Amino acid sequence: MYEAGLLAQCPCSGGGQGVPPLVLFGIAALGAWVVHRTWRAWRKDGVSRMSKIWKVAIVVALAAALAVVIINKQRGPSPGTGAAQVSPPAAGLPRLLDLGSVSCIPCKMMAPILEELKKEYAGRLQVEFVDVMANPDAATPYKISLIPTQVFFDASGKERFRHEGFFSKEDILAKWKELGVSLDAPAAAPQESETSATSTGCGGTGFG
Repeated sequence: MYEAGLLAQCPCSGGGQGVPPLVLFGIAALGAWVVHRTWRAWRKDGVSRMSKIWKVAIVVALAAALAVVIINKQRGPSPGTGAAQVSPPAAGLPRLLDLGSVSCIPCKMMAPILEELKKEYAGRLQVEFVDVMANPDAATPYKISLIPTQVFFDASGKERFRHEGFFSKEDILAKWKELGVSLDAPAAAPQESETSATSTGCGGTGFG
């Protein structure tokens, strides 16, 4: 019920694993065949032959529906999609948690943004993704009603903000700034120049 509720509210492409294109093509072809045969039967033999064609069509349609159900059950969730559980917060780091699905279109659009943030702000921002369809238990504590949902936590672990739907990289960074959380790299400690270090090391040797 939890997964179904999220899918009903997500602007996804079918949600879940979806129906294989070959099966969809077969169903479409069956529909076209039934319409064609019905039209020909109506013109040639009248109602009696039409009823036989519809009976055959119903049997074939039921068989196709059963095949779709079996295929979807066999496919199941893709391995390695989403973490089994949310990682513990890194000490002293703000955290961005994205709750979504690998089959949801806006969630797929979020994926490269999360990867960029993870690489560019490594050591300054903890970025995580949870596939709520593969791991509903991991998402339950956050009580989300729409995917994707991004949850912003400060360095103490307190939730500061959440957003539903696609969220651009620029908007995410702007929100952190609005919340007063700095993601800028710490200033590097000043280092002595190579000339100064060499001069100090050679002092008092008596050369010159």
